[in-house]
Amino acid sequence: MRFLIAVLLLAALPVAVIAETAYVTDILRLGLHKAEDTSDRAFRTLQSGQEMEILNRGRNYAEVRLPDGTLGYVKVAYLVADKPAKLIVTETQAANTELERKLADLNAAFSQPAATISALEQERSEMQAELTDATSRIDSLQEINDDLVAKQGQYKYSLPITWVGGALAVCLLAGFLGGLWWTDQRSRKRHGGIRIY
Repeated sequence: MRFLIAVLLLAALPVAVIAETAYVTDILRLGLHKAEDTSDRAFRTLQSGQEMEILNRGRNYAEVRLPDGTLGYVKVAYLVADKPAKLIVTETQAANTELERKLADLNAAFSQPAATISALEQERSEMQAELTDATSRIDSLQEINDDLVAKQGQYKYSLPITWVGGALAVCLLAGFLGGLWWTDQRSRKRHGGIRIY
């Protein structure tokens, strides 16, 4: 009797097993049947990659539930635990398309700031060139200024040659005219106011 109870418990054990997810294997159309041994005509055709929940797994057949809640039986030999390549490729392509769309959106979002950054960098390089040119001119003017300050210190108590030459010419002319006047005055005084030349 105990042996019979143990056998019944072992037979009922697969029913108590936690439900597992399975997929229809690659490149296959699998019939979903109402009969437990799939001897009847399939009431629905399942495509490769179709997800389903295994409720009860026998040696050759499994009772399954589809995501939409439909119940039925399929052959166990065509079920795999891993997603088939077709489904993985489809999911990967969908993810890739979504990533490409996001990348295009990001490129569009960053194109305006990128153009602004490029314009600012060009403006900065132009201003840098102007600054370098201005610095060069400042250095040149500083050298000229230093030269002029040195010359100013050197000729602190001297006058320009044009001033000295002009002053000498004025003095000579004034001396010559003054001498002529003085000679004329002396000659007139001697000769009674008569000019003799």
